[in-house]
Amino acid sequence: MEDKLAINLITIKQKSALKNPFKEARGIRIKDVNLFYAGAQALKNVSFNIESNKVTALIGPSGCGKSTLLRCLNRMNDQIKGCSVSGSFTLGDTDLYREVNVNLLRKNIGMVFQKPNVFPMSIYENMTYGPKAYGVRDRGELNRIAEECLIKANLWDEVKDRLKESALSLSGGQQQRLCIARCLSINPRVILMDEPTSSLDPISTSKIEELIVELKKDYTIVIVTHNMQQAMRVADKTAFFLLGDLIEYGETKQIFNKPNQEETKKYISGVYS
Repeated sequence: MEDKLAINLITIKQKSALKNPFKEARGIRIKDVNLFYAGAQALKNVSFNIESNKVTALIGPSGCGKSTLLRCLNRMNDQIKGCSVSGSFTLGDTDLYREVNVNLLRKNIGMVFQKPNVFPMSIYENMTYGPKAYGVRDRGELNRIAEECLIKANLWDEVKDRLKESALSLSGGQQQRLCIARCLSINPRVILMDEPTSSLDPISTSKIEELIVELKKDYTIVIVTHNMQQAMRVADKTAFFLLGDLIEYGETKQIFNKPNQEETKKYISGVYS
């Protein structure tokens, strides 16, 4: 399911109809969002702005709504039966739920999942899958995209002589960096990361964190993490969720060092887990 959702193949007719309304927009405005799963409310009147070219961390205990909100940003909740969303998500001047083709949305707002989900094909084919789906056919251009994005993901030197090998032959950390490079290959504006290091060892985790900090120069990044130390290391902004409510949002240093809300203080100190 995740593989199918990561990149959506579209027909030539659909491609010709797609016009990118986002231009250079990279910030997302979230306003008055409520979400229900078959009548059970998972998000309650959530409003805040995700700033352009910043890393925003979504934190909170399990079941608090952070991953639900992340999936709203590229409409992955559309796949869940009985899910209903109200309010608005706006990238630039474009409402993500009312004014945009979902294939185009997922091209502009890419996603990296909790566990590496490389495709069972070569490293090179993983890297060119997305560009081909969106109409790139020139071999030279495909080669350029593959190399450029692998370099950005700090993976090129490790795989440049192995591009024809199966992506499944890579280590877990390398596979996750390949997933990030594959996400970059379709030139998104925003990258969503759902606990991208939870299944990795400390060394691989460190490499991913360094990569996240590097990538914010060119992309807006939203990361869900249970690791508060990780949020402190990589995030510029942090949003704390509890039982579907956005309790507090602000600069990461302020959230962790001098939170304004008592619930935030309790979570930071380990009362909620």
